Amino acid sequence: MDLKQIAKETAKTLQSYLTYQALRTVLAQLGETNPPLAHWLQNFSAGKIQDGEAYIEELFLEKSDLALRIMTVREHIAAEVIEFLPEMVRTGIQQANMEQRRQHLERITQLNLSSPSPKTEKQIISDPNLDNLSN
Repeated sequence: MDLKQIAKETAKTLQSYLTYQALRTVLAQLGETNPPLAHWLQNFSAGKIQDGEAYIEELFLEKSDLALRIMTVREHIAAEVIEFLPEMVRTGIQQANMEQRRQHLERITQLNLSSPSPKTEKQIISDPNLDNLSN
């Protein structure tokens, strides 16, 4: 397990996600101030936001002012959320893992209660104490 590579890939994914959030913010702003431009940006962005950096590069070639605006908003969002992220991610994973384990335990205990194993049934049927009860 290469932790540095995992960290790099995680950072890139987060960067792309923040680019997506910045795009949503800019689209909302443009929807109120310049609907035709918002429509253009929506159409331009369709299917391209998976890789935030490639998206910004392509947007620079079309409309550099929008690329700069999205980068500014992205940077602002990152500055606002970055200090909370490590603890939120850690806590979120711990809680999600606990919930998954709880659900799994519930499933396996319900399964065992509702359908006893053939070995258990055989032991019950051949129990000598039960045979004496019928006499």
